[in-house]
This record gives sequence, structure tokens and C-alpha cells, in this order.
Amino acid sequence: MSSIFYVLFIPLAGTVLGSALVFFIKKEINPHLQKTLLGFASGVMVAASIWSLILPAISIAEENGNISWIPASVGFLLGIFFLLILDLIIPHLHNNENEPEGLKSNFKKSTMLILAVTLHNIPEGMAVGVVYASVVAGTQQISLAALISLAVGIAIQNAPEGAVISTPLRTAGMSRRKSFLYGSLSGVVEPIASVITILLTSLVLPILPYLLSFAAGAMVYVVVEELIPDLHEGKHSNLGVISFAIGFVLMMILDIALG
Repeated sequence: MSSIFYVLFIPLAGTVLGSALVFFIKKEINPHLQKTLLGFASGVMVAASIWSLILPAISIAEENGNISWIPASVGFLLGIFFLLILDLIIPHLHNNENEPEGLKSNFKKSTMLILAVTLHNIPEGMAVGVVYASVVAGTQQISLAALISLAVGIAIQNAPEGAVISTPLRTAGMSRRKSFLYGSLSGVVEPIASVITILLTSLVLPILPYLLSFAAGAMVYVVVEELIPDLHEGKHSNLGVISFAIGFVLMMILDIALG
């Protein structure tokens, strides 16, 4: 299974490609394009949370003779609260906002913008890591194809996130090269989170359903707390809803067809 270790870096590749848009966009990212990208990313993450994480968690719990909804419910809520705590602790600044969140710090605005995206990349890395560990452990409910589809799906939605972080850095006065570099580095946390999750999962395979739903809860937190609110900023538009639907359906198809 060591040959599939490279799958862990597929999501990072999506962030790097998205960050590269800073070389082609002259000023701020177009608001309509931003809504489209954020809506698409939201749809992908919600679909991945359901088909790649929660449903397998329920199936594994049932096969183990447990009450199927307990691991899914408990793990999901723990994932939500885990990201909530990180949000309250880590200093960060959301795009299009001036008031930082988390503990008070003397960090620069650009640093806190990077920390915001880095923070929200953690659950995506956890999701890939726990599914990878499930494949290595030989879990019947999760196949190698499902792992690849999840990694590709997250990479697809990471591309918009890479663009959304690199272009504000450029607007703030940073050079294109540095904006690209820092935007790309915000995605490095994903393979790191994946490896940490894999190491932990190998020690606690009996609670695999909880870990799967935990990752789902963390991903949904990001969608509800940041991505969807950003869709409603500025002039009303249906682009976010349409792109959400496209992202959701695309990820659902990937997971069902390949999983």
C-alpha cells in the first residue's frame, strides 16, 4: 500500500494550481467568480462528507454489530466542536473582513489570512487520512477507488480556495510570486494532517466510524461557518447556489461511480 501514499498529496496539488491564478488575475478576484468558486467548493465538501465519510461510518458500525447512528452522530458533533475550538484559539482573519478572530496576536493581516485557510484545510487532510487508513486496514466498505475519488474531489475544491487566498495577498501588496508561494503553503497542512490521522487511526481502528464522521463534521463546519456566509456577501446572486449544486453532484458522481 506504500505506492498509494502519493494520493495524500493530490489535494495539495489542487491548492497549488488554484494559487497559480494569481499570475493571471490583475487585481482582486471578480466577485461573481469568487461566489462561483466558493459555491462549488461548498458542494464538493458537503457531498464528500456524506458519501465518503458518514455513509461508510454507518456501514462499518452496522457490520460491527453496533447501533449505526451513534458513531455517525457522536463523531460528527465532535468534529464540529473540534473546529469550533480551533477557530476560537488560532488567530486568523477571514477574507473581506477586518476584524480578526481567535486569540489576540500581533500577526500581520497577510499571516492571519493564510492561517484562516490553513485552519480550514485541516479537516480535509483528516478526511483523506482516515479513508487512506481504512483502505490500508482492508475495510470492505471503503475501496481504493473511493480514496482516490475523495482526494481528487478535495483537490478540485482546493483550487478555488487556493485562488481565494493568493489573490487577496496580491491585493494587499504582496508580489505575485510570494502570493503564490504562501497560497500554496496553506495547503501543506493537508498531507501533514493526513499522516497524523493515519498514525492515530492505525492505533484505534475499533473507533474508525467515529473518526470518519469526525472528519465529516469538521468539513461541514468549514462550509457552514465560512464558505456559505461568503456566498451571501455583496450583491445577491444565484451563482453560488448553482455552483454548489454542480460541485455536490460532481463529487457524488465521483464517489458513487468510483467507490
